[in-house]
Amino acid sequence: MLAEIIPTHRVATNLLTFIDRMLDAFGLSHDRTLEEIIYIVLITLLAVLIGWLSGLLIAVISRRIMKHYNTELTRSLHDEHIFTKSSRIIPPLVILALLPLAFNNESGVQHIIERLLIVYTLVMLAIALNSILNLIWQRFDAKDNTKNLPLKGILYICQGLVWIIITIISMSVLLHKSPAVLLTGLGAFAAALMLIFKDSILGFVAGIQLSQNDMLRVGDWIVVPSTIANGIVVDVSLTAVKVQNWDNTIVTLPPYTLVSTSFQNWRPMQESGWRLISRSMIFDSCHVTPCTQEQLTRVSVKYPEMKVFIDQEIQSGKVNFDPGVACVNGTTETNLGLFRAYMCQYLLQHPLVAKDQQILVRIMTPEASGIPLQIYCYTSTAWTEYEAVQSQIFEHICAVCPDFDLQIYNYPSAIDLDEGMSSSEKSVAQNLAVGGPAK
Repeated sequence: MLAEIIPTHRVATNLLTFIDRMLDAFGLSHDRTLEEIIYIVLITLLAVLIGWLSGLLIAVISRRIMKHYNTELTRSLHDEHIFTKSSRIIPPLVILALLPLAFNNESGVQHIIERLLIVYTLVMLAIALNSILNLIWQRFDAKDNTKNLPLKGILYICQGLVWIIITIISMSVLLHKSPAVLLTGLGAFAAALMLIFKDSILGFVAGIQLSQNDMLRVGDWIVVPSTIANGIVVDVSLTAVKVQNWDNTIVTLPPYTLVSTSFQNWRPMQESGWRLISRSMIFDSCHVTPCTQEQLTRVSVKYPEMKVFIDQEIQSGKVNFDPGVACVNGTTETNLGLFRAYMCQYLLQHPLVAKDQQILVRIMTPEASGIPLQIYCYTSTAWTEYEAVQSQIFEHICAVCPDFDLQIYNYPSAIDLDEGMSSSEKSVAQNLAVGGPAK
């Protein structure tokens, strides 16, 4: 068919004449099989040369275009080698156009070569089409996918469909059968294909669910409790979600794992601009006592900002609570309640603590080790700043709690036990430690 469309008769005649002269020059007989072999070799070399010249011409033109029109589109076309990959279709087309003129009548060898060339052309066409699809995806992902939704699975589905179609057409060409016949027989292998492509099918469905519900985006910080994944999502494909942990290791998860199980996404926290501090410090319950007038006076003098709160509490004779989200929460009845009020004022005066978010200093359920005092507030989402503010708050608690006659609970150490023993008890403990008799 190509021989009828493209005027190649003159080229083929010249090649055959050249072959006859070459055989005469070497004194060889004009064997038809030998002439066909030489002709096939020559048209193959000619096709490769034309393809190489076409690729070279396309490269020169693309560089000229890049020089005068250096845009994102031209750079993407150059990076994806769209024109170079498309030019690879030219050599098999040239061979297909010249090949029928080598044979006087159709032969089995001609049919085999033609079918192989058609399959090669289809494969090159699939590679070029997939490059174009990849270019379209990159342009969409860079410009229109502003939310970084995990839509890359759709690209893989489209590329997979291209290869499936090309494979079916190639098989029909090789077997000389209609594609409809192959599709009919393919239905019998549907169950096997579903098993083979199970992960791809589940990943595609999971990707749609993740995108539709906006559950996951590239760049999100996620934590998957059932796995070791705790980091930034760097890629979401048809069969894998890649998470870069904070130690720079990569954890790969199937997309349907995120749909079938629960995971934590920290994106809303980052978008809000505030991160929660929720940590407790345990105080020794033996040091929690009612406030004395001397103690209130001492705190008022050392911390002038507490004087207004103490005076209001004493004058009203009752505990006053402000229902606001950022308020002072404490009492003058106990030193721990007074300390709660001081910490509320400290957090309200801290420049890096959010004043429009909830601020609480509260007592949690008492434990065997003491009374937990929880700090609940919000600060910057920047990791270094967050940790610095959190550390500063609890370092400050350790420094000022003795001013309120409070003591942070610590488990007894060897030094504490040594200080509480008499000399005779120490002697007994030493003898027991070495296994000797007690004196």
